[in-house]
Amino acid sequence: MYRHTCSVLTSLENSCTKTLFGEDEMKRKMYATVRRYEGVPDPANAAKQVDEKFVPFISSLPGFVEYYWIDLRDGAMISITIFKTLADAIHANEKARVWVKENLSSVLPNPPRIEAGTIVAHKGS
Repeated sequence: MYRHTCSVLTSLENSCTKTLFGEDEMKRKMYATVRRYEGVPDPANAAKQVDEKFVPFISSLPGFVEYYWIDLRDGAMISITIFKTLADAIHANEKARVWVKENLSSVLPNPPRIEAGTIVAHKGS
């Protein structure tokens, strides 16, 4: 199983992940990244900006499955992003990190705490 915190998905290269997990493992399971943002000064505006700007960006990346933006109240928010493969998740995490820093730093001023891992159980409607 794959579970790491912080910037592991953004720092691993594809060759490294193929060695650690094998190409079949990278293609067989879905992967989720959870980002927790603290100190969001205006959660309603952050949600609007994420919905209008970030969702179209992240959903256009290869392997995208789902995205959620959750208001925890008191200036804390969480995003959950799901991708088809580990390689897709690694690629998307690096792209998202740069994009958010360049485009949403006014509404998300603090870097998120990032955790990522293999989805081991799932049920959707």
